[in-house]
Amino acid sequence: MAMQFKKFSFVLRVGFCLAGFFLSWWIVLPASTAFWLPLSIGAPEVSVWLMGINAISLLLCLFSKRTLLSVVLIGCSTLGLLLSSHPLMQLSTTVRTAEAAMQSLGPEYLSTIPAAQQNQFRTRPFIFFDALRGIPQPKVRQLSNIAFAQPEGVPLSMEIYQPPQPGRYPGIVTIYGGAWRRGEPTANRNFNRYIAAQGYVVWAIDYRHAPQHRFPSQLEDVQAALDFIQSHGAEYETDPQQLVMVGRSAGAHLAMLAAYATPQPQIRGVVNYYGPVDLATGYDNPPDPDPIDTRSVLEDFLGSLPSERPDLYRRASPLTYVAEGLP
Repeated sequence: MAMQFKKFSFVLRVGFCLAGFFLSWWIVLPASTAFWLPLSIGAPEVSVWLMGINAISLLLCLFSKRTLLSVVLIGCSTLGLLLSSHPLMQLSTTVRTAEAAMQSLGPEYLSTIPAAQQNQFRTRPFIFFDALRGIPQPKVRQLSNIAFAQPEGVPLSMEIYQPPQPGRYPGIVTIYGGAWRRGEPTANRNFNRYIAAQGYVVWAIDYRHAPQHRFPSQLEDVQAALDFIQSHGAEYETDPQQLVMVGRSAGAHLAMLAAYATPQPQIRGVVNYYGPVDLATGYDNPPDPDPIDTRSVLEDFLGSLPSERPDLYRRASPLTYVAEGLP
């Protein structure tokens, strides 16, 4: 029994150490291929859990018999603990940067927000326990698989998230990312629920994917969804004249194009989460490393190179349409 316990303790120490050490490196290592991209994106998101794993590993090693292996494990656990604490060490700077960015709305922007809405705000941007449990998910009303178009025989549907109480609310149109190649409107479900609970009807829409369907098919699908909201918004408790577009990556690109290429007065704002704005520049200067193979993605989306169709790349770039007075 004692031998089995020692063996179990040894495996536990080595396993904790290697897992924490390996995963913590991805907090600072850029992904070189799409295979490693989930680790590079996910490791910072679970950094607090990794700190716990590394701390447990370090304690196990410190209270074990001193051998060359235990010294190596202590070093790995210590380095893993430092790496996994990196996001928390950046936190205060990040919060200050975000607060400074909000001042672009005006130094007194908070005074323009009704008190009832301010009471719904979080007390501060980051609460430590959120990193362990996630942001608590409020109860909202959800409608699934609402069909809104069928271009070229491709059925498109949307998910609708409504506040807990019936009423009439502004609308948030969310568009998922996925390099224009993949994804579905059920993505980012927790985000959509959280936003709906703040007093918005969230419309999570679908669009056709490249390379089977190339630009401007995706933009046409977003416009079809907006047309559906204009016609049926009241049925789903939405004020169709008060919409904000929200997108991630490829979805952010489509959100900007929908708002800027053909300005529509009902679109009052756009939130761009890491969406591309200048596609030709993105093609000519891909990131290094480039885990998603940017040039291949753009060729699938547009069906050509910038040198072959510069007009198409300009037409598909939100930067082309930037002008005074846009949301």
